[in-house]
Amino acid sequence: MPAELVRKYGKSDKQWVWQYIFTSTKLSVDPKSKVIRRHHLHESTLQKTVRNTARKVNIAKRVTCHTFRHSFATHNLERGMDIRTLQLLLGHTDVSTTMIYTHTANFSKGKTSSPLDFL
Repeated sequence: MPAELVRKYGKSDKQWVWQYIFTSTKLSVDPKSKVIRRHHLHESTLQKTVRNTARKVNIAKRVTCHTFRHSFATHNLERGMDIRTLQLLLGHTDVSTTMIYTHTANFSKGKTSSPLDFL
């Protein structure tokens, strides 16, 4: 969390929302405060890890971090999630962007699902 926000919000830098999920293995010195911190993993490192893992487990298709986003959207659509709810979760400003995911969803015609189907 930037030092200015720490001053403004106090100890909110300890909250989960401000923590990195994928942290770097190395510590570095913050150029402003001179405090030694652990920063986030660079996105290219994560992308390479996903790609190499897919190769190791013999997945023939191209796998990227964005593949997980598509899978999340598609599976939720198939389970009956409302397109507007999915739009909010994905952070799309226009529902037509979210509609791109519907072409890959496997909708069963005439089948209605019950919440008990997913237990």
